[in-house]
Amino acid sequence: MIWNIYLSGEIHSDWRQQLKAGCESHKLALTFTSAVTDHEASDAAGDMLGVQESGFWRDHKSAKVNAIRTKSLLENCDLAIIRFGDKYKQWNAAFDAGYCAALGTPYITLHGEEIIHPLKEVDGAAMAWATTPEQVVEILKYVVGTA
Repeated sequence: MIWNIYLSGEIHSDWRQQLKAGCESHKLALTFTSAVTDHEASDAAGDMLGVQESGFWRDHKSAKVNAIRTKSLLENCDLAIIRFGDKYKQWNAAFDAGYCAALGTPYITLHGEEIIHPLKEVDGAAMAWATTPEQVVEILKYVVGTA
């Protein structure tokens, strides 16, 4: 079985690359999917539907276009890794975690100790909480069966 892993959340660090490199070094049978991680492209996802005077309606259209990808990929993943960084609030990641919980899709949260309290419900529904990409790789090695 090749596991389909959805990577959600923070886009301002290289955690995705670290995770992928760690998994590749252990030859884990995984494929990775993700939302669009180019911030400007994501914000402009609905622009092809026409120019909006209001930022609200631009964001509304773009959110719906982005949701086509996100919803489809989340519904088809075996496991999600949901990263919360310390620089920005990742409301989209919290939404993804809630969606996974509603679907019954297992997920692992990845974040520092400084935001344990605001994420207590998100972490409460997670199958694991990790603080580093390396810890996630170790979990994946175990789950996939090569530990």
